[in-house]
Amino acid sequence: MTRRVLHLTITGLLVGTTLNLPALCGSANDEIDRETLDRWSAPYRGWHYWPDHVISSKPNIPGYEKFENTDVPCVYQLVDQPGKWFMSFIAFDGRGYNSFVVESEDLIQWSNPQLAMGFGPEGEFDHGGCVIGAFLYSSYDIRAPRMLKKRNGKYWTLYGAYPRQGGYELRPGYEGVAASTDGLKWQRAKDGPILSVHDPDCGEWEKDCIYQPWLLQHKGRFFNFYNAANGSVEQTGLAFSADMLSWMRYPANPVIRNRPGAYDAQFASDPKVFRDGDHWTMFYFGVGRGGAHVMIAFSRDLVHWTAHPEPLYVAGGHPMGLDRQYAHKISLVWEPKTEMFYLYYCAVGDKGRGIGLITSKPLQGVKDGAESPASRSP
Repeated sequence: MTRRVLHLTITGLLVGTTLNLPALCGSANDEIDRETLDRWSAPYRGWHYWPDHVISSKPNIPGYEKFENTDVPCVYQLVDQPGKWFMSFIAFDGRGYNSFVVESEDLIQWSNPQLAMGFGPEGEFDHGGCVIGAFLYSSYDIRAPRMLKKRNGKYWTLYGAYPRQGGYELRPGYEGVAASTDGLKWQRAKDGPILSVHDPDCGEWEKDCIYQPWLLQHKGRFFNFYNAANGSVEQTGLAFSADMLSWMRYPANPVIRNRPGAYDAQFASDPKVFRDGDHWTMFYFGVGRGGAHVMIAFSRDLVHWTAHPEPLYVAGGHPMGLDRQYAHKISLVWEPKTEMFYLYYCAVGDKGRGIGLITSKPLQGVKDGAESPASRSP
């Protein structure tokens, strides 16, 4: 593709922005200074602990009792069920992933687990399992309700997928798009993948496996932030779409790169992006320095990103040992009644792999023993 054609194509996708091809290449001037990084990240440090997994490593879901090792939480709400939250998550049965959903009225006690999306048809890109949780929200403001938005009469999510059963995340991974009439049961909205390692614009950095998406709508266009692998290294890239069905990658991918010797030296993965005042905030997880940690990055234009060098939350911080090994794959919710953030994450440690919870204020009646070390330099 020539520079002129590429410029016109991207400009058409990003109507309403001032992006042009030279800007897409990035420059040192796009970097955000350390003082600003510290100020913007300050509201997301200093966490307090819920003492146990809110979704255990063995959830014992009726009819799906073999599914264990819960992971990838994502909280959302439905317009017709005010006062209730839903959480999608995945579990593994030895063959592959299925996605499930639970509900809550207090953001702590979760019940009524049910299948949200199971294995795809044999021989197809999602036969090994589907990982939903990249929902189309009504608002991406960081303090807005996590309300799902209908488009063409349906709710929408992007999802990660694997083509083969019989193991854990058997490569290559793909991404698909699914829709729902009720926000609980999800079905394919396109028979083929939306991102694949076989696409003509697939980069070297993502040639081996494509993992989990994050869907965002801004100025009428769709953005897909996703992590992918080259060998044992994962980074985060970006793709654009006008309809959620056909996607084009950003030519200067990846937008979040590994940093040698840092907390994201091996993985910079699982991005979650929100509007935060006059800028955009991305939560992701980094693997480096002995664990998987919750990281943060910022952007003024959704394309050029600067990651803070210090984690928001370091694996091993939980006093009950819930995240002794890994703390990653977050879902962030603002509760206006208590004026606090609830941060759900995959906590892997002394009680296996489950969904943990930390909050920006102490929960009533809970003594977590200490403030999170994420409020200090690691």
